[in-house]
Amino acid sequence: MSSRRKGKMNETLNTALTASQRTDLVKPELIYIKSQIELLRLDDSGRKDSEVLEQNAVNIGQSSALIAEFESSLTHSVPPLSQATLNIPALPPEYLQVDLHESLNQEESQASVTSVDPVFQVPISKAVQLTTNDAIKTTLLVELDISKTDFFYQPGDAFNVICPNSDSEVQSLLQRLQLIDQREHHVLLKIKADTKKKGAALPQHVPKRCSLQFILTWCLEIRAVPRKAFLRALVDYTSDGAEKRRLQELCSKQGAADYNRFVRDACASLLDLLLAFPSCQPPLSLLLEHLPKLQPRPYSCASSSLSHPGKLHFVFNIVEFLSSDTSVVLRRGVCTGWLATLVESILQPNMRASHADGGKALAPEIPISPRITNSFHLPDDPSAPVIMVGPGTGIAPFIGFLQHREKLQEQHPDGHFGVMWLFFGCRHQDRDYLFREELRHFHKHRILTHLKVSFSRDAPVGEEEAPVKYVQDSIRLHSKQVARLLLYENGYIYVCGDAKNMAREVNDTLVEIISREVGVDKLEAMKTLATLKEEKRYLQDIWS
Repeated sequence: MSSRRKGKMNETLNTALTASQRTDLVKPELIYIKSQIELLRLDDSGRKDSEVLEQNAVNIGQSSALIAEFESSLTHSVPPLSQATLNIPALPPEYLQVDLHESLNQEESQASVTSVDPVFQVPISKAVQLTTNDAIKTTLLVELDISKTDFFYQPGDAFNVICPNSDSEVQSLLQRLQLIDQREHHVLLKIKADTKKKGAALPQHVPKRCSLQFILTWCLEIRAVPRKAFLRALVDYTSDGAEKRRLQELCSKQGAADYNRFVRDACASLLDLLLAFPSCQPPLSLLLEHLPKLQPRPYSCASSSLSHPGKLHFVFNIVEFLSSDTSVVLRRGVCTGWLATLVESILQPNMRASHADGGKALAPEIPISPRITNSFHLPDDPSAPVIMVGPGTGIAPFIGFLQHREKLQEQHPDGHFGVMWLFFGCRHQDRDYLFREELRHFHKHRILTHLKVSFSRDAPVGEEEAPVKYVQDSIRLHSKQVARLLLYENGYIYVCGDAKNMAREVNDTLVEIISREVGVDKLEAMKTLATLKEEKRYLQDIWS
């Protein structure tokens, strides 16, 4: 028998043996429970339907509870982890001493939660829903009135929105920590005299002379996913043995997969953990040591001050995701959820967003701050060709570009302006084609020379050829023109949007195009693209 046939036979035997071993590993109780659930599907003709349904409901409930014992969850583990000897990280040394004092009603300002950047309180003057109600994501355009401030911007700039945590989550956290009656007390921090932490320092993002409620609302990222060091610290404040063991598992080397599945990937917050482990009673000092700073959220300017003097537009999707403890309740993003609630009373339905009437600012003011100037701006030479790639809300800065270019062409009718290409993409043409009317206007008046739109979820109609699905497919379809503009006409390409998928795919497509059109290998094409970046002719405004 040849060695190849011998190896094949051994492989077959090993596979069969492995399958047999797997069957042997399944607990008999679990097999029995699952078989009972299957039997419940069979009709019992000798009993009334109502009796069968009632008994089935009881049996299913009992069986589901038993099955849960054999499935892992945030609070429950199964073998081999539940029986494993654990390698637990060292306990992080505590270093903060926290005292709560009754406040003297001192005024608190959001300005104290940021760094050196100036903070502007600006009213919301308009809000428009850009998507239809049946779109997968809801996209809003918000207009801010900056006419009475010293806030200035140019198309391509971004700015920060300083947002608070959800009030209901803050109150729930205070309640769980048994600090609800002390929420207005001022927090005083000191370094513990006997701390073993080297270089211990007071957290800079916790301002002095502010109330506990203010700090939890404006200063700490209470929605942050707790790190393993935080879980390790929580272990020592957990009294129930089973809960203590589970927290040890989640921060251990052996429990890495469970941590990733039930904490990191589920976006579990500190509050989620405290509600799941009721015997855990951490002191306030532990939260202040481990919770990171509540970061301002950056947004791209989606307007031009030439077209909208005294106004600033920005666009965002309302972020919604499943909470960690249920598959039903949706949790909104910290900032987008807050903004969506703020504008509910003035929200206008989908219309031509750039020209919808604003009216008076009925919504509260929001704090914003400028971001460090970047290079994501139109070329100094208006005759240079421009290629814009921005699917979804990535189109935001390009609306500002186009508004700006339109005004410049009105002011300089005899000027020489380069071509402008836009590659835009969304899911459905009739649901989330953002700024459709504006783009058609720019295209009709030759501000936008080429408009290429792709719809990833729309099926071909009739016998027509399948359309391109993504912006990178559309770029590939026009590879000769793209290569000519970038390599021989000193053009600029701007990419805005998702970094993980879209921006990477677009980059790979550009490498492919340069390699094919110029006739060089992939490495040389990558060097050419790197040169474009160095020359600030390949610019990205991307986020993860």
